[in-house]
Amino acid sequence: MLEAYLNILVIFSLMFVGYVLSYRQWFSNHTADVFSKLVLNLALPFNMFLTITSNFSKEEFLNLFQGMIIPIMSMLLTMALSIGYRRVFHVKETRKGIFTTIFTCSNTIFIGLPINLAIFGEEAVPYVLLYYIINTTVFWTIGVYFIAFDDPRTKEATVTFHPLAVLKKVFSPALLGFLIGLVWMLLNIEIPAFLADFGTYLANLTTPLSMFIIGIIVYFHGVKNLKLNKDIIGVLLGRFVFSPLIVWGLGQWIPVPSLMLQVFIIQAAMPVQNSIPILARNYQADEEFAASSLGYSVLLYLLYIPFLLKLIYMV
Repeated sequence: MLEAYLNILVIFSLMFVGYVLSYRQWFSNHTADVFSKLVLNLALPFNMFLTITSNFSKEEFLNLFQGMIIPIMSMLLTMALSIGYRRVFHVKETRKGIFTTIFTCSNTIFIGLPINLAIFGEEAVPYVLLYYIINTTVFWTIGVYFIAFDDPRTKEATVTFHPLAVLKKVFSPALLGFLIGLVWMLLNIEIPAFLADFGTYLANLTTPLSMFIIGIIVYFHGVKNLKLNKDIIGVLLGRFVFSPLIVWGLGQWIPVPSLMLQVFIIQAAMPVQNSIPILARNYQADEEFAASSLGYSVLLYLLYIPFLLKLIYMV
């Protein structure tokens, strides 16, 4: 466990570098946007493509989807729990939707992927993506729908989502890279050496740039501006306690490989999604609450991870 924690500490040191370089004005909010585009549109797709083509056979991959039921059921149960929680503890009307979304959906790529790589290595990536598919689908459909209703003006009209816009969010370049790699692997096509080398250089950018992005976000939202209240405590309980425990409980009932369940638990216990403050602003929701929830969940994660590691090593 100590080795895994030290690996995670290295990953979070990259976040600290991003924070310091933002303080020194090397990085700006625009830099975070550029890095996000690089990761999501280039580095991560190649990472997914090379991982699935290099590490899995057809038979091994087909066995993956037996475990999809766990992330689906866990996220629906967590969402139902969040709705009950906000009623019992009287979450503010103007942040109920965003509360449910960030209580339920986690940061499965920018933090989830590097952390799982640090703990388990490349073997974890397909399981990471499997959870990511469900998490992304829920976030950009039901989650965004809830957020939109935090704006009082929205409640006077029906919120509609264009199917093509939703599909564009779900079928991101990362997922497309995975799907192309899947077809490539199923057809048993050999990867040309130049493509493998080119893709490897880009794929290796995923972890450092992802953690730089988190550091930039934390700096520009301002540590001093983070405001802790009972609703944020509820979010932290959802992210770090209820969500992983629900996954663990389902894993005792639904038989899946040990590594798959461990990755799902890690993914379920990730901090808040990066894009939450931007979505809050776009939908006239509580942006301050969104930014503070993101900030606290990221900053407290390093203290929380030893307890999470103890849980997964019990699986």
